[in-house]
Amino acid sequence: MSTKPNVIISTLDAERLEKIIDALPHSASNIAESLVEELARAEYVDPHSVPPTVVTMNSTVRFKVESSDEEFCMTLVYPKDVDGSGSKISILAPVGSAMIGLSEGDAIVWPKPGMGEFNVRIEEITYQPERAGEFHR
Repeated sequence: MSTKPNVIISTLDAERLEKIIDALPHSASNIAESLVEELARAEYVDPHSVPPTVVTMNSTVRFKVESSDEEFCMTLVYPKDVDGSGSKISILAPVGSAMIGLSEGDAIVWPKPGMGEFNVRIEEITYQPERAGEFHR
């Protein structure tokens, strides 16, 4: 991907993410590096003004693998909310930080288990807290 897509982040998500970054130990600074980069290039908007097609924290996203018809869903969560279900991804994971602020139709590189990677496109935001009127999640 030659150019990165635009990123829109709610001021509430940004505030919470900055607190998480600040709380990380110095030894984990490389973990937060990509998230810091995403926050630095983002357009910030009031939570009530977030477009309904943008990935925000706690959004559930339906992806399509560009090289096949395979689809899967993931929910972008705070580190404390990750569980063993395989359906949640932490904002501190490289793919998690790449997801925040993207819109339907945007594509990202997703690492394959073990080795390699593939391109996925955001097909639909099936759930977004802001769209549902949930601003204090």
